[in-house]
Amino acid sequence: MKQLLIIAFAYLFSSLSYATDLHMARSSASFPETMLKLQDTIKKTGYKVSRVQRVDIGLTAMGYKTDKYRVVFYGKTNEVLELSKKYPFLIPYLPLKIAIFAEGEETLLVASSPMLLDDPSAPELKPVLQRWEKDLANMMATMRPSSD
Repeated sequence: MKQLLIIAFAYLFSSLSYATDLHMARSSASFPETMLKLQDTIKKTGYKVSRVQRVDIGLTAMGYKTDKYRVVFYGKTNEVLELSKKYPFLIPYLPLKIAIFAEGEETLLVASSPMLLDDPSAPELKPVLQRWEKDLANMMATMRPSSD
């Protein structure tokens, strides 16, 4: 029993250390309003929305009840093409993505930290990842309701 408790605490605290690997924002606006604001925010940050993919079809087939779950893909076209050629290991992760879904009367946005793509063997990539990280953090901040 004591070992199980130690394992449970280790798991709990290891999970907490990974919380910074995600960017999250909660909006009190409706899903359609938040989706429009997200796409506008992405554009204003200098990126292009490459596509919006519905995820709810697969979820509905598995028994979940939602019709408002999308993944918004975004990036800078030339940058994505150049980085994909130079760093093939990035191909599965590009363009960047933000998941957006309705949760009751609110809308939640979630994205992985671009810094998760950091590779010590490619130090010249780090400034790009840091810029993406900063831009994503700013986009998420824009999506949160202001505290007027």
